Amino acid sequence: MILAQVQYYGTGRRKSSTARVRLVPGTGNITINGREARDYFPYETQLLILNQPLAATETEGTYDVIVNVDGGGFTGQAGAIRHGISRALLEADPEYRSTLKREGFLTRDARMKERKKYGLKGARRAPQFSKR
Repeated sequence: MILAQVQYYGTGRRKSSTARVRLVPGTGNITINGREARDYFPYETQLLILNQPLAATETEGTYDVIVNVDGGGFTGQAGAIRHGISRALLEADPEYRSTLKREGFLTRDARMKERKKYGLKGARRAPQFSKR
């Protein structure tokens, strides 16, 4: 008989990235799309971003983080993972709410790419103007 292990889930989003995060009691390993976090992200900054909620709640090394993330670039994905970890921690212990809220990790960053408009070359970039 296999004992069911406790798992906490959280979904995080940023820009066009979506991260499905699973927290499992463990030693602090972070796996993103089946790869080690250090191998997945090219910059140290992104690793710092996704560790922020764990650092704020002083739970580093208590949970293994398993993430499925897709869409967007590295920065958007790191932000999505941070949001997902925060939501999963909240599910694990509602006491963390005030800490995470104060740091702003529970707020979905609503900034998105602005759509391109007709008659323009980009969202706001107008074609070059010439008097004659």
